[in-house]
Amino acid sequence: MQAIHSYSVAPALPEKLLALQELSRNMWWCWCPEAIELFQRLDRKLWEQSQHNPVRMLGAIDQNTLRAVADDESFIAHLDRVREQLKDYLSRPTWYSHLPSHPEDARIAYFSAEYGIHESLPIYSGGLGMLAGDHIKSASDLGLPMVGVGLLYRQGYFRQYLNADGWQQELYPENDFYQLPFDLAQTPDGQPARVQVELPGRNVQLAVWVVHVGRVPVYMLDSNLPENRWEDRTITAQLYGGDEVMRIRQEIVLGIGGIRALRAVGIKPTVCHMNEGHSAFLALERIRLTMQEQQVGFADAREAIVAGNVFTTHTPVPAGNDRFGPQLMDDHFRQYYPQLSLSREAFLALGREKPDNDQEPFCMTVLALKLAAHRNGVSKLHGVVSRRMWQNVWPQLPQQEIPITSITNGVHIQSWISHETASLLDRYLGPKWSRQPEEAAVWRRMDQIPDTEMWRTHERRRERLVAFARRRLRAQLQRRGAPQTEVIQADEVLDPEALTIGFARRFATYKRGTLLFRDMQRLAAILSHPKRPVQIIFAGKSHPRDGGGKDLIRQIIHHAREEPFRRRVVFLEDYDVNVARYLVQGVDVWLNTPRRPLEASGTSGMKASANGALNVSTLDGWWCEGYQPEAGWAIGRGEEYTDHDDQDEVESHALYDLLEKEIIPLFYERGSDGLPRGWIAKMKAALKSHGSYFNTSRMVREYAERCYLPAAMRTRELQADHLARAGALAQWRSHLEEHWANIHIDDVRFGNGDAMKVGDQLDVEVDLELGPVPPEHVAVELFEGPLDASGHIREGRAVPMQPTGSNGTNGEFTFVGRIPCQTSGLRGCGLRVLPNHPDLGDAPLPGLILWAS
Repeated sequence: MQAIHSYSVAPALPEKLLALQELSRNMWWCWCPEAIELFQRLDRKLWEQSQHNPVRMLGAIDQNTLRAVADDESFIAHLDRVREQLKDYLSRPTWYSHLPSHPEDARIAYFSAEYGIHESLPIYSGGLGMLAGDHIKSASDLGLPMVGVGLLYRQGYFRQYLNADGWQQELYPENDFYQLPFDLAQTPDGQPARVQVELPGRNVQLAVWVVHVGRVPVYMLDSNLPENRWEDRTITAQLYGGDEVMRIRQEIVLGIGGIRALRAVGIKPTVCHMNEGHSAFLALERIRLTMQEQQVGFADAREAIVAGNVFTTHTPVPAGNDRFGPQLMDDHFRQYYPQLSLSREAFLALGREKPDNDQEPFCMTVLALKLAAHRNGVSKLHGVVSRRMWQNVWPQLPQQEIPITSITNGVHIQSWISHETASLLDRYLGPKWSRQPEEAAVWRRMDQIPDTEMWRTHERRRERLVAFARRRLRAQLQRRGAPQTEVIQADEVLDPEALTIGFARRFATYKRGTLLFRDMQRLAAILSHPKRPVQIIFAGKSHPRDGGGKDLIRQIIHHAREEPFRRRVVFLEDYDVNVARYLVQGVDVWLNTPRRPLEASGTSGMKASANGALNVSTLDGWWCEGYQPEAGWAIGRGEEYTDHDDQDEVESHALYDLLEKEIIPLFYERGSDGLPRGWIAKMKAALKSHGSYFNTSRMVREYAERCYLPAAMRTRELQADHLARAGALAQWRSHLEEHWANIHIDDVRFGNGDAMKVGDQLDVEVDLELGPVPPEHVAVELFEGPLDASGHIREGRAVPMQPTGSNGTNGEFTFVGRIPCQTSGLRGCGLRVLPNHPDLGDAPLPGLILWAS
């Protein structure tokens, strides 16, 4: 029945407990162990039933319990202590506040389609969201002036359950925003913030909610409003749900609506960080607003805005990047083209690798690459892969010079480390490991931890993981309607003392979740060894439309029902942050088997390592940087295969060999005191090696130093004095584009011949005809390096040339350069002319590169 009146009901808390409500509405509590313990003290059973959601728990808790707690001096002291911790956290000086120079008015807006902040906020699906949540938490820890922007999904990502055959099924329960720590955002004058975006034939109204994550407010847009059409109310219903029409509308809401939402609450960001291409339309909206407010053209506004955009790509395969056909773009942007003073063709060219190809779809990643001054992949290998993938955007550049760098991902260690391990580190490493985890000297103290304490702490976490897995398995068997005998047997699966391997992630076929089952007989011998047993816990979801990924899950379920795997292989349904936390904190080995180079980064292995688990992985993503023989194991040597079946055969046998010859013997090799000292040494080595680098504190500092601060300062310079420098840069670019075709390389002269010795220098002169282009507007470079078998320069480097003066009245100039011969071998050099301007940044302009033939 339709309600005729709506109203909200708030918890009725005794005055002494009002601080609980304050604490529950700032997600800082979720990485503060003492705050979590405080909520658990109220009612442990209700804490579990409420999915660790303090807002929901406070609304459901019995009033008699609250009155009793209010009279408990111990609880009140605990509450006061946690409240003071939050107050101190929010007010104390931070890394950012101690920077010697930073723009006082800088404001960084971080846009992401999903946020994995905590399991009680189900608005995430996987690694991208987990990274976004951890990024926001570390930005808060470091004191960056950041806000987040996302979509508030009414149903979020799906909940997973398996049918009797092991086939994944999806449920989409509704999120009650009033039982979550969200508040309706307000405008500066105290009114509820509302914005709208234009869709074909109508405007869609959007509510703006806000959740506080420490110091960082995250604003979420919601289209589920009565004044909207039903189809528009569903835009923010599901994360990654629907077809490409739904996807483009979600991305319009996120990018364009997100910028408008920030304006509505009084925030004008200096820098916008696009976490993947979903939010790339924000760059266009920022340009449109600048054109409108400054009364300038598209070119001037573009220069002013691009300088303040940062883009991170996460997807190493072309199919994972959103592309929309020209007709779909016309349907949604026909009215937007003229607002930017762009023709249809010029607008669509912004999202095309080949701007003149009328049939090429509009790619969000290409749009972000073109309209951001800073671009990066999420590991060193992914940077290489990204430069190869997007070379067509800068077709005249060598692959190594494609302007996409890399900033390797990390994890927010405080959110993922177990309370027991955190206490151990506090005792022996001091408080810096949590407040300044990027300090390498802190982690070098790992050797001070006694082996006995290290191992007992880890064993307790494994025991808790086994108990959790049994409870979870029993519950999922009951839901599935399994026979009672099978349900009872759930209490007998797994051994709390056996070597435990974890494999948990999105079930995509390239991640090869069933690689371990390639040789069933060999695996059976490994798992069922009478003296050295091994067990494996699987978890993970497949995308609802990924039949291949679903079939991998089904295969594992079938194997887990067979002897001798029944007690040694478990699949836990509905993988979420809570399940992930138990796994990374409790397993001995974290297994990762992607096909190189398809894993952009992967962060679950970092979380496991922070808890003392050892990684076994193919050399892909972060493990290319993290692998050291004393800190884990590598499957293969980083080979890339064209035959997938051959690859699976080779790498599965390599994995079996590692297990049989190295991993299992090391785990079960015990001294007279029962300790596996070789294994413990490897655990400590992993923490020493990984702790200081693979964390989001280091990562966010790197973003700040390499991207945010330079972007903020350059934006301020370009936008000063009514965009004076931006206008000059746009005028320079226009003049250069107009006359670029008139530039000619007339003659190149090599002064020393072609037989050189180490220590010699090769002198080069070139005569250029620049026409009306001044010589200071171009950079003339020699590009030299060793030659491969086909005569191409590999691993080349640029050597600048200098003008010596004019040779005539028609823009003729001579440039000279000198190449030092530092190593022997067959080498070659090319010569090129590029645009040169102090405000251009580090990205060459596509199409404006001239090479000597």
